[in-house]
Amino acid sequence: MKRLAILGCTGSIGRQALDVARAFRDRFSVVALGAGRNLGLLSSQIEEFQPELVSCQAGDRSGLPVGDYRMVPLDEMAVHPDVDLVLVATSGKAGLAPTLAAIRAGKQLALANKEVLVMAGELVMTAARRCGVTVLPVDSEHSAIWQCLQGDDRRNVARLILTASGGPFFRYSPYRMAEITPEQALDHPTWRMGEKVTVDSATLMNKGLEVIEARWLFDVPLEHIEVLVHPGSIVHSMVEFADGAVKAQLSLPDMRLPIQYALSYPERLHSPQLPRIDWSELAALEFDTPDFSRFPCLGLARQAASKGGTYPAVLCAADEVAVGLFLSHRIGFLDIPRLVEETLGQHQSADNPSLEEILAADCWAREHIENRRAYKV
Repeated sequence: MKRLAILGCTGSIGRQALDVARAFRDRFSVVALGAGRNLGLLSSQIEEFQPELVSCQAGDRSGLPVGDYRMVPLDEMAVHPDVDLVLVATSGKAGLAPTLAAIRAGKQLALANKEVLVMAGELVMTAARRCGVTVLPVDSEHSAIWQCLQGDDRRNVARLILTASGGPFFRYSPYRMAEITPEQALDHPTWRMGEKVTVDSATLMNKGLEVIEARWLFDVPLEHIEVLVHPGSIVHSMVEFADGAVKAQLSLPDMRLPIQYALSYPERLHSPQLPRIDWSELAALEFDTPDFSRFPCLGLARQAASKGGTYPAVLCAADEVAVGLFLSHRIGFLDIPRLVEETLGQHQSADNPSLEEILAADCWAREHIENRRAYKV
């Protein structure tokens, strides 16, 4: 029995992680649930899984059911002695403190929060190596690469190839992209995700963040990480080795598979509920190269990663604010990369930043855009 702490339990990844725990009640026990402000869903999860520890961001917690559990902060939840594995599925910088706390406590760590490694990849992975903790990737692309690398010497890796669905607008002209509404951006053709990640998928910022994550997770130089658009979302990523051989991980698009593998590693659990590929129905696997001129967020992410320092933290914060403005109909779709680029251009980075400097850069980026809005959007 593996005892789980699910941080971000009411989000898309958290809900699907609980689907896995529900399907394997003899293998997983949910000890801790950390949520945001969705008290209705958290309440039903508490009643079903009966956790020992609960955390939520809501000020008024009177709607939560009465039970034999304690309210604790996320970082305390991450180090509790009754927890074996911590799944960090929160969004944004909220995942940083509990991730580092779990690593320092020597916990198994399954990571589904992009910003943790984008903002502080060097700090996190250095701490993980020092504490002997393996960071288990949950994103389908990073899980695919992780699976492809098993059994091979990483010194033989020539390229990591991350695949992207391309989102709903990959074939749109610049004119049509200028008219995109939030409702259209949230209608992803393949994946079921939260609002912010869905918009990031439409701008390809999501893939830019994943490039930065892969650089830290697998210790591969940025120039050896590429992106291919694969609308079918069957090939979740590939690894090319020095001799030209390529390994790929294929499956139908269902996040429960990489979540389950991270939770059960090193075992693979038989899962009748997960869909299987019908090879007789699979006519072709199509790939294309991304157009950086129409999807500038991908290039901005690579530039921020190349510059290093606190630029990646500013990238994350600026994108989060810009996406929020877009979702509230205050800016257009094409304004997202414009605001991110302008914010990065105004930033004065710190070299080899501490956690405090990374968090300060995050705050600076948010304040910069808010102040900018006072006179011009």
